[in-house]
Formats: sequence, C-alpha cells, structure tokens
Amino acid sequence: MRAQTSSNGERGAALLLVLWLLALMTGIVAVFALSARTEALQGRYLSRSAAARLAAEAGVELAALHLQGTDPAQRWVPDGRPNTFQFEGYQIEVAVLDESAKVDLNVATPDLLIGLMTAVGADYDRARQLAGAIADFRDPDDLLTPEGGAEDPQYASAGLPYGAKDRPFESVSELRRVIGVDSSLYELLQPHVTVFTGLARPSPTFASLPVLQALGLPADQVALIVAQRALPQQGQPPPDPGQIGSLAAQGTGTYSISSLATRSDGTRAQIQAAFRIGSGGAFGQLYLPLSWRVGESD
Repeated sequence: MRAQTSSNGERGAALLLVLWLLALMTGIVAVFALSARTEALQGRYLSRSAAARLAAEAGVELAALHLQGTDPAQRWVPDGRPNTFQFEGYQIEVAVLDESAKVDLNVATPDLLIGLMTAVGADYDRARQLAGAIADFRDPDDLLTPEGGAEDPQYASAGLPYGAKDRPFESVSELRRVIGVDSSLYELLQPHVTVFTGLARPSPTFASLPVLQALGLPADQVALIVAQRALPQQGQPPPDPGQIGSLAAQGTGTYSISSLATRSDGTRAQIQAAFRIGSGGAFGQLYLPLSWRVGESD
C-alpha cells in the first residue's frame, strides 16, 4: 500500500512537472510570436515610411525640374500655389515659394520687422521691442537698439543660459532663441522669413499678404495683387500691378518648397526644404540644398 502511494505521488509530481513545462513552452512560443508580429509591424511601418519619404522627395525633384523648364506652359510659378500629381500610389502636393518674397532676418530693417509682426497679429509695442531684439541678436555690438532690444544682460535677467548671438542668423529656427519670441509668434512668422536672400526689401511679386502689408503698400494695391494672383494658370507669371519690383516668372533661383506625399491608407511624409537652382549641386543634382527637413516645418 505504501509502495502504491509512493508511486501515485511520483506520477502526480511528474504530471505537475509536465504541465509546468507545457505552460513554460506555451509562454515562450507566445513571446516569440508576439516578438515576430511586432518586428513584422515595425518592418512594414519602416517600409511604408521610407516609400512615402521617397515619394515626397520625388515631388522636390519634379519641382526643381519644372522650375528650370524653358516651356512657359510647363514652368511652375513659385508663388506658393499647390501643384498636385499622382506617383506610385501616392498623391503628391508640392508648393514652391521664391525666397525673395520673404523677409530676410539678417538684413531687414526694424520698421520692416515691426510691419511683419503687426501683420501677423502682434501688437505694436511688442513688435517694436522684438524688432530691436532681433537686430541686437544679429549685430556684433553690445549696444541696445533704439527700439528697446536685448543684449546679454537682458537674456541673463530672463534666466536664459545664452545671450545675443552677435552674428547673423544661420537658420530661421534660430529666431526661437530671440528673447520674447514664443512658439505661437514663431509659428506665425516662420512662413514669411528667410536667411538666404540678403535682400533688405522683399519682392512683392511673390510675397504673401503679411509681407505685402509689412512693405507698406496701399491697401487697394495689396488687395489687387492677392486677388489677381489666383487667376493665372500654371506657366503664367503672377500679376505685377504698377510694375513693383518685377521678377521673371521663374523667380530668382532660391526657393523654399513643401512636398507632401499621402496614400489612401493614411501613410504620409512631408519634406520642407530650401534650395538654390543653378548652383552646381553635387552628383549632377539640379539644385543645391540649403536646408532639408523631413516632417513638419521648423
């Protein structure tokens, strides 16, 4: 009887061991299955993201090609209008704007900066102070501008770990480092400013409404430019009422571009870039990249 009890106990222990091993193996298989599924999903996501990015790059390449076109009917006008086309299952939307239409942060006068900031909604007193801060950020001296700018002591008083750069802006995103420029104001200013032209005065030919207002043009002339700009078809130059700062329809050769690729399943990629055409890009490129960002704008 005792031997039978011992035998039953051994069989019970063996059964528990087998069940425990089965549970362990089931858990291991489940972990491997989950890991394989996760890796497959990651691979699929990376593959789709890469394809979308390449489709967006195709938009940039096509824009560069059309901006250099000799046929006026095929040439893209760099005034920010959207150009759409299909490519490998993606819808591509490309907008190109001549950089000469923007306010250059490195050479714009305080009055022009004030005009731009008030045009996007800042009150005059704040715009005046920030225009001075921008001028102080880029100039090499330690003197405050008459507009009431900011040098190193003002940055220190605000608790910032840096001071005025005292050198030209190298990118538009550096505007965020100017004391008093918050995220909301930066987002309003970013589409209308540049660091690539060296022009003290933007060209009205392709300029946005806030830049036209900042230039101090008469309200009726601004309204006419904006209204007529939507009328020309692709390949036709924008209107130039009063012959104000006329440019060729193809622009100055330095452009900012937004290329957005979207697919029906929701996959998307966007490239925000600036480039210069006719400057001998590397490896036979049609353009020389000045800035390049995958994703949303700075």
